[in-house]
Amino acid sequence: MERDQVAALLARASGYVSGQEMSRALGVTRASVWKEIEALRAAGWPIESSTRKGYRLAGPPPALSAPYISARLGEDNLFAGKVLVEPLVDSTNTRLKAMAAAGAPTGTALLAEEQSGGRGTHGRSFQSPKGDGLYLSVLLRPSLVRLPDLLTLTGWVGVAAREAVERASGAPADIKWLNDLYLNGKKLCGILTELSFLGESGEPDYVVVGMGVNMGQTAETFRAQGLEDIATSLALEGWPVEQNHLAVCLLEALDQLSRDFPARRREYLERYRSRCLTLGRRVSFDGEGVLLTGTAVRLDESFALRVAGDDGREHMISSGTVKMI
Repeated sequence: MERDQVAALLARASGYVSGQEMSRALGVTRASVWKEIEALRAAGWPIESSTRKGYRLAGPPPALSAPYISARLGEDNLFAGKVLVEPLVDSTNTRLKAMAAAGAPTGTALLAEEQSGGRGTHGRSFQSPKGDGLYLSVLLRPSLVRLPDLLTLTGWVGVAAREAVERASGAPADIKWLNDLYLNGKKLCGILTELSFLGESGEPDYVVVGMGVNMGQTAETFRAQGLEDIATSLALEGWPVEQNHLAVCLLEALDQLSRDFPARRREYLERYRSRCLTLGRRVSFDGEGVLLTGTAVRLDESFALRVAGDDGREHMISSGTVKMI
């Protein structure tokens, strides 16, 4: 669509871009460019104009925008040109898994304004109201990667997401083992990684990585959901951020992860350990159907949590729910 192309040119420009430059780049008339500029303005895009200079964006678009995000990523980013935005989906992970099964390429990224059936780990629901969060899933098809390495990917994503949130907003988030980001002791972001295998060979086919970041919820929002003691948002903690900017930062971090994986595991492991608030804490966990307690003492090379149990044994926990007590 010409409108998306005009939006991308404006997002990519460092300053003003003339109508003549855009018409030349798109192979259309200047009148067509002006028409699309006016349509974008009517939709709330803050576009400034100058008789001598042309047009420029004075700020981000009013809603999530695929052409804006792709343009901000840069051409060499894995996700550039493959960003999709939907106003409403059941679950970005569920939708992207269906797209992956139908042959969608690696680097496809799906973002939604709202989810009607957001999912967390162990089949839990994830509250995904419109305007309150960023809901994002990406498709990766790692080639020549061993299964044991793929099983550590959630830990890698935790590092990438934590650093992207801090870069975008300044919020000093931490990681709660294995797949949550916390801010000031409350949950800020959940991460869900789903791996699919080829039926005939049993080889890994693709990975869908999804996350939901709480951005705009208020104390009243969480109170109405019964989550006031559990969850928080960037705005509530004093770190507001614009959603397109956060999306760009997350996709840049995930692009870098795709380049680093799996060779730079030790570096990501150390970054995870340095911000893992579970380490050193008293925890409870499932010990083969029995609730056990102990102290989380270290993270091993596979991102598994080692717990010194109150039963006198050391337990290795690679999945499941671990609660800090």
